[in-house]
Amino acid sequence: MKMDELAFFNQQLGLMLKQGVPLEGALRQLVSGLRDARLRSELQGLEKALASGTPLLPALEASKLPSFYKQMVQIGVRANDLPGMLQMLADYYQRANLLWTRLQGLMVYPLLVILVSLGLTGALSLVFSRFLSENFGGMVPHTDRLVNLMWLTPAVLGVVAVGLAAVLLLPGVRARLRWRLPAFREASLAQLASVIAMMLRGGTTLAEALAFAEVLESGTPAAVTLGRWRARVYAGDGKPAQWVGDERPFPPLFMWLLRQRGEDAAGGFQNAANLYYARAAYRSDLLLYCALPVSVLLLGQLILWQVAPIMQTLIRFMNGLGDF
Repeated sequence: MKMDELAFFNQQLGLMLKQGVPLEGALRQLVSGLRDARLRSELQGLEKALASGTPLLPALEASKLPSFYKQMVQIGVRANDLPGMLQMLADYYQRANLLWTRLQGLMVYPLLVILVSLGLTGALSLVFSRFLSENFGGMVPHTDRLVNLMWLTPAVLGVVAVGLAAVLLLPGVRARLRWRLPAFREASLAQLASVIAMMLRGGTTLAEALAFAEVLESGTPAAVTLGRWRARVYAGDGKPAQWVGDERPFPPLFMWLLRQRGEDAAGGFQNAANLYYARAAYRSDLLLYCALPVSVLLLGQLILWQVAPIMQTLIRFMNGLGDF
């Protein structure tokens, strides 16, 4: 589901509920304008369930909306502040969309450069290898080796392209790498801290918020540490200042921000979310600005690598003519 549409929908729905518009009618009016077919279908199903008399929470639970979204709406209903929770969700999805749009560009841009370079070097290798074989085959020593050398660059680029495609397409690989790569790690920290802060402000306990975050991060390095924090809370260590030990992948600055707010865990997680959101945006912009000149230099180097065997063959051929 598109996060930008989900953010806009929640913002509009929260405003309509604050103005006294019934939930069922507000859903009916807003859903028709959504472009995301999956989101529109799920919300239309929710509206029909409400129209048939199904209470909101059972109808919401039966839908296929994101589990985090359903959990937060349930918290808003229990706190009797659904409009306020919808506004928090709108802010959350808006910031997440802006950040992950930058990061997706950071992932897709190198892949596009590699694919274009792969096509260009493949075409050059095909043309140049035929040129060498047809015009200098048998006339210049080691011509076959030079022809094979031309195909080294496309082969390496092909392997790199497959690796990047695997990172983009395989959720398990992507989930693990995002906690290790710069910018992606900061974005993950910001998103996770924001989720926990929202749940705490909505009235959930710290143990419940940590348990839900652990489920969201299942299979990542963060899940282990979140589970350890949750166990400490159950054991009576309910303050982040009491969480001492191996806190990877959470950096010391993240933990310091949590401890600075003392018993205000929601404020600590929100401060961490704000700081790491800014750091992720800065790092992603910096990497994107560096990507263009680096890719131009890389492409020039690849073309030079393709031309080098031609030049070596011509030099050897000219030297051979000089021996006559």
